[in-house]
Amino acid sequence: MLNLEFARKFLLLCTALNYGILLLWFIVFTFAHDWVYPLHGRWLHLTRDQFDAIHYFGMAIYKIGILIFNLVPLFALYFLS
Repeated sequence: MLNLEFARKFLLLCTALNYGILLLWFIVFTFAHDWVYPLHGRWLHLTRDQFDAIHYFGMAIYKIGILIFNLVPLFALYFLS
C-alpha cells in the first residue's frame, strides 16, 4: 500500500528531476544555441525564429506539465495531513 510519506518523497524527487531537466534544456538552448540550431535546421529546414519559438513553446508546455502532474499533487498531499 502506498503511504503518504512515500508519495510525498516520490513527487518531490520527480519535481526536482523534472526541473533539473528543464534547467538543462534551458542552459543548452541558451549557451549552445549556435551549435544546436544547425543540427536541427539541417533535418527540419527551420528558420531561426521557428526554432526558437518551438523550443520556448516546448519549455512552457513541459513546465506546465511539471506543475500539473508533480507540484499540484505534492501540495495536495501536504494539505491532507
